[in-house]
This record gives sequence, C-alpha cells and structure tokens, in this order.
Amino acid sequence: MNAVDIKINHITKDYGQNRGVFDLNFELRRGEIFGFVGTNGSGKTTTIRQIMGFIKPNNGHIDIRGLDAYKDATETKKFIGYVPGEISFPDLPTGISFIKSQAEFLKLKDLSYANELIKIFQIDLRANPRKMSKGMKQKTAVIAALMNDADILLLDEPTTGLDPLMRKLFLEVLEKEKAKGKTILISSNIFEEIEALCDRVALIKDGKIIDIAVMEEIRNPIKREYKIEFNNKDDFEKFKLENIEIVRIKEEQNQVIVKINKEEYNSFFKTLTKYNLKFINENKYNLEKYFKEKFNRLERDGENHD
Repeated sequence: MNAVDIKINHITKDYGQNRGVFDLNFELRRGEIFGFVGTNGSGKTTTIRQIMGFIKPNNGHIDIRGLDAYKDATETKKFIGYVPGEISFPDLPTGISFIKSQAEFLKLKDLSYANELIKIFQIDLRANPRKMSKGMKQKTAVIAALMNDADILLLDEPTTGLDPLMRKLFLEVLEKEKAKGKTILISSNIFEEIEALCDRVALIKDGKIIDIAVMEEIRNPIKREYKIEFNNKDDFEKFKLENIEIVRIKEEQNQVIVKINKEEYNSFFKTLTKYNLKFINENKYNLEKYFKEKFNRLERDGENHD
C-alpha cells in the first residue's frame, strides 16, 4: 500500500440549510489519481478549498504529509499545484507576465516545463489574462499549476471550457504526471474522463460521500453483461432453459440480456455455439452505471427504513 499524502479526517463545513460538507473521511495515496464526482453544489469545491487551507473546517482536520492543511497552508502550498474552479487573474498586461509572476512567487528559476506546456496547449500568452476566453484562461491556470513540478495536484474541474482535442491533450499530460509519481485529486462532472484517468473515485452528494469506487474493479468486473439476439424463436426459447442468469427478456425481438461470471466465460461461449445468433454484444460496465446502482440501493434502503 502506498504512503498516504492527504488524510481528510471527519471534516464538516456547515453553511446551514444543508449546504457544505458533512463528516468527510477519506485519503489520497501517494502516486494515485483520485477522482471526485458530483453535481454542482455537492461539495467538491468546498472540500478542495479546505485542503488548500482557504477555509477552516467546523470539525475535523486535514493532514497533508504531517502538516495541518489550515494552520500550515503557507508550507503546504510549496508542494501543491492548484487549479481553482473559478479562475480570476490579477490585473497584468499579458499571460506571460502572469506566468512570470507565478514563477517568482514559487521561486522557480527554470521555466522549461512551463514552455513545454505552452507548446502542448498551443496557447498565445500575449493576451491580457482577464480578457481571455474561458478555454484560454483554463489552459493558463493549468500551466501555472503544473509548471513547478509540484508533488501534489488539486484540480477543480480543470477541463471546463477546453475543446475535445485540448481535453485529450490535458488528460495525456496528467497520465505523464502520474507516471512521475504525483498524487492528483481531480474533480469533474464528466464520467468518461474520470473513468479513463483515475485509480479510485469518490461520489459526493449533498456534502456527503456516498461511495468510493475502485476503478480496477469496474474495468474488470466479476460479472459481465451480454445482450444476445437469436435468429429464430426456437433457439430463443431453448436458450431460456439453459442454466444461465438472465436479467432481461425481450420476447418480440428474441432477445435476452445475461450476466456471466468471469470463471464461466469459456463454458458460456461454448454453449452459444449450439445456437443460431443474430448478434451478441457486451453491455460495458462503467462508473456511471456503478454509481446509479449505488443510488438505487440507497433509495431502496431509505424507503425500507421509513
């Protein structure tokens, strides 16, 4: 097990009227990409701002490599790169002057990585940062966060405003950061990008963590789902008598959806050779399906307790 870089210990920040975050308890392990998923207002930004030391929790505390996130915020900022959810730049004439001012603040002498990122993101930093488009601002903020080669990256919806090509390039940059051993927290509403990147993903709703998913288990589930359509009614009816878990039947289309355990794959596909199939497709399991199942279970349990 990797060392823990950030430990969130039962933090609560209560703004009243069910706004804020409540009794959050999780950790970020060194070298992992940890996803943070939830709708707007669910508590993602409040959590990240507490890790940055901008907000003091009402209860609990956050430990960052043995330092207190709030009390030792000046110290922790030396090894944390941060992209805020709401980007506002100081009044400087160009993006270049902003990058240079950030470098001075970080006591960064070598700007070679910053220049490499500027090339990757194809950005012209001669514009006034306050007059930049949303996408340009986002790219400038990302460059400022990464150029110091910080050990820990906190990224609050960093791909907002990026076009699909830039989003893809950004995700590739993050893969490289991970390969260097960085610890990365990324919040997003886009399941696909979180799914592609992360080792674990927390789902936050109404300021509470509903679940933390392990992506390896979702990418390689114990059971896989297949949709099968048969060319004739006889085969369809015979197949229904097989000792196979059927989760859905569509009579009029001669279709079934089945669930198969990993260890049963070989025998399942061997069984299928006896039948005349129109098609077979795998219904890919993904993070969104996993969290929907969690929600449905929670709602059912809640109803059962009423």
